[in-house]
Amino acid sequence: MEFLEDIASLEALYSTPGAAAIRKVATRLTPLYRRWIMTSRFCVVSTVGPEGTDGSPRGDDGQVVTELDERTLAMPDWRGNNRLDSLRNILNDGRISLMFLVPGSNTIVRVNGHAKLTADPDLRARFEHKGRQPATVIVIAIAEVYTQCARAPMRAGLWTRDDSGALPTVGEILAEVSDGEEGGAEYDAAWKTRATKTLW
Repeated sequence: MEFLEDIASLEALYSTPGAAAIRKVATRLTPLYRRWIMTSRFCVVSTVGPEGTDGSPRGDDGQVVTELDERTLAMPDWRGNNRLDSLRNILNDGRISLMFLVPGSNTIVRVNGHAKLTADPDLRARFEHKGRQPATVIVIAIAEVYTQCARAPMRAGLWTRDDSGALPTVGEILAEVSDGEEGGAEYDAAWKTRATKTLW
């Protein structure tokens, strides 16, 4: 198998991007980009650091980010698995990308920018939910915001199918990778109750 080694070889295999693909990029939250992003309850956060890359799903009961100003977003870091992969990356290399999804829409809105992490008590208090606050907040300076071509969700039938029936459970996966020392049916049986109690 041969691999491409230079940009010229890559570009020779594709046509020139259309004008709309270039013009759709903004450097701030325009009114319509703001409406789209503030409707999203779920996004995928991508970061990079010395250990490599990380992609992390983020969701909330309402908008997944808050606008601080037209060039700045804030995302509460609600409870997860405490691996801190994304947060470590942000401290080491602030480059960040976010893909915002809205169920039922094949459009994805992307934000590229630079992130910093804060434990500022006033900002954390803005996100208080059911008596709890996030441990930290990710503050994102927007460099680019733009729509992503809808073809990938359309090809996948993302919102029109359910392929989950034959999937292994997390308990089964844990049991497999830990040679039976973790996971299993007991893990799966306890998971839903545990997760529901610790969403925030």
